[in-house]
Amino acid sequence: MIAIHGWEELQRRLLAQFRLGAGSEHGPAHWRRVASFGLKIAEETAADPTVVRLFAMFHDAGRVDEEHDPGHGTRGAALAVRFHRQGLLDLEQRRLHLLLEACDAHTETVRHTDPTIATCFDADRLDLARYGMKVDPRFLNTAAAKLIAGGESLQGVGR
Repeated sequence: MIAIHGWEELQRRLLAQFRLGAGSEHGPAHWRRVASFGLKIAEETAADPTVVRLFAMFHDAGRVDEEHDPGHGTRGAALAVRFHRQGLLDLEQRRLHLLLEACDAHTETVRHTDPTIATCFDADRLDLARYGMKVDPRFLNTAAAKLIAGGESLQGVGR
């Protein structure tokens, strides 16, 4: 799945090219929170946890501005393609396609019918709370994310 030595090495390599630096609001701490939210949601949505975790790392890795940064999702997707071509991500085409679509569309698309992409979108939106924003459930795709946004536990949901 990851041809380099694990998730930490992948993060190190992403961070080495990340123009906003480790302390960025869109950097590694955000990537970890998005992964955490995404993996919790994936337990309920049947989303692909590998793609969700990779989305968390790549979706903002192409940012060049903390504020308004059109095209950053597309740049994140291009970065994933570059890592794939360099042999650093050993993903089959189906997973790579999901990752690229999720990265590319995460800022412009609200709804998605694919459970993996919907989970990726929701995981990123749940971390808007880092700005002190209340997450509006109307912009979430999954019941699991709506429960998290409402401060509820996922324990026992969907089981």
